[in-house]
Amino acid sequence: MAAFFTKIEHVIEAQYNAEQAFLAEYAAEKHTIENPYVKLNPYLVAPLTALVMFETEKPAFAKVTVKGKEAGGDIMYRPTTDSKKMVLPILGLYADYENTVVIELSTGETATLTIKTEDAGPKLKKPTVMETTAEYMDGNVMFVSPTSPAFTAAYDYAGDARWYTPMNLAFDIKRVRNGRLLIGTDRLVLPPYHTTGLYELGMIGKIYKEFRIPGGYHHDQFEMENGNLLILSQIPQRGTVEDYCVLVDRNTGEILKTWDHQAVLPQHPVGGSGSQDGHDWFHNNAVWYDKKTNTLTFSGRHQDIIINRDFETGELNWIIGDPEGWPEDMQKYFFKPVGDGDFDWQYEQHACMVLPNGDIMCFDNGHWRSKIKENYLPADKNFSRGVIYRIDTEKMEIEQVWQYGKERGAEFFSTYICNCEYYGEGHYLVHSGGIGKLDGEYVNRPAASMTAEIENGRAQLNSITVELKDDVKMYEMQLPANYYRAEKMFLYDEADVLTFGKGEILGTLGEAEEFLTDVPAEDAGLIPDQYKAKLAQEADRLVFKASFEKGTLVMLHLEGEEKTYQYFVPTTKRPFLAMCVGTFLEHDDRAVEFPVPTDNMSGTYKVTVTIDDKKYDTGVVVEL
Repeated sequence: MAAFFTKIEHVIEAQYNAEQAFLAEYAAEKHTIENPYVKLNPYLVAPLTALVMFETEKPAFAKVTVKGKEAGGDIMYRPTTDSKKMVLPILGLYADYENTVVIELSTGETATLTIKTEDAGPKLKKPTVMETTAEYMDGNVMFVSPTSPAFTAAYDYAGDARWYTPMNLAFDIKRVRNGRLLIGTDRLVLPPYHTTGLYELGMIGKIYKEFRIPGGYHHDQFEMENGNLLILSQIPQRGTVEDYCVLVDRNTGEILKTWDHQAVLPQHPVGGSGSQDGHDWFHNNAVWYDKKTNTLTFSGRHQDIIINRDFETGELNWIIGDPEGWPEDMQKYFFKPVGDGDFDWQYEQHACMVLPNGDIMCFDNGHWRSKIKENYLPADKNFSRGVIYRIDTEKMEIEQVWQYGKERGAEFFSTYICNCEYYGEGHYLVHSGGIGKLDGEYVNRPAASMTAEIENGRAQLNSITVELKDDVKMYEMQLPANYYRAEKMFLYDEADVLTFGKGEILGTLGEAEEFLTDVPAEDAGLIPDQYKAKLAQEADRLVFKASFEKGTLVMLHLEGEEKTYQYFVPTTKRPFLAMCVGTFLEHDDRAVEFPVPTDNMSGTYKVTVTIDDKKYDTGVVVEL
């Protein structure tokens, strides 16, 4: 039987087609405030949004209010320009609810609309704890991005979801200067969670750009003052991951500059945390640019260190972390603890940042909480926390000046993921998003390693997000899932203006490494059903999926008239010691996914597969 073949429309193409369709619908008749055009989920990926359009006789300003279930839940915004053509994004609807939306014009005209939404299903998790007030949140919502099966979503002060997407979007969520969000794409390039790059996403759900990176994206990104983007990546061909950073041109997607951590740090087993191996020796999970010093600060989970590098030269300036076990020639980069207060080093940390006064803040997961295996702490005796360190780079001294979380013990312990945010002196967010229990006991395991136990009820997940102001807890939300990061934002941003037209796909996925040695094999007809072979053709790549026993020799061939491309498909999976995001994982351990970038290919190709000593036809011919 032939392999299952499908063509997958890129989300940017699908959104453009949807946009053209609703604009044609709108143009088919005249719409006024008495008869407005209403389109729920206009860009297909944000079910709690809508678009309202109509025309007025005179230019007018508008005020839009999505009515809350109580007054504190009202979400209101005023577009900053007057117009006769009203294009009004509606954000903050409730799921499975008859929402009331009030539109008021400066001309005195008003309209009250009812917009019914659908149930979101079980992946839109409901908070088990929500402690705050509408006054404190002041119209903000809390965004969270999942690492276990759940939706990326935003929750208001009452714990109601006011925005979500069913797309499998991962890692950090950052609002950038144009009011849109930067978040990892839903297109996998390397297991277990490395994706093609970043989407630039308007809150109504429109994707304006995809920034593609040859080595794929993971964990974090940072917008520079000129708009260019720092993006964490890797060079897969050399056999390591999460040890490389690129600077990407915002307008073209071109890579302008790179920082390779292998150039300044010794690798495995030096500095190894309890999760390090030779493949994932550094595990870079955060990047931060500091304009005052023109430096980059990176978090390396698998060496228990935060490092600082010169932006221009890449030179290593300093290291924050436990120096135990590091070689003598590296000791000069480490700080000596000083001061009379409590002090703990951070271990397997996340989300490092440089505060305005030069202090360093991070989320200290505390995983294992030692460089010496014999001293590793079990989860039920451990803690996680947000922490601020004050450093003196002349004297190479460090002092702990603030922390939150240690006092909560194991209930706040996250073996992986998490973040902190700085709102101002004494005003912080601390998000412990990777809490897990197995049979009622806290564990040193991420959610992705407990899939079966979660399904049969033996394992429970939790995520605790806290905000503090002058050490007074102002906010706490708990959700029954694991979430990579939490970010407090307004849904509306005046810079996030809806612009019609097709989005852009920038950058490149590079080229898959070709296998140049011919493997002897006899022709054996169509590929058998047992391999569950599937082939998807996307705008810029082919994705081969199948099921093979561990260690099976598999080659994928694209046979053209002038050239044949052939690729080695790995079937022996690496043991991932840090499964930060589990939402891309297949339940079948034999499942293999292998993408082939096609931007630089053209022509007609027959797709065949060699499995051990037999060569099979998939029955698929692709036009590139």
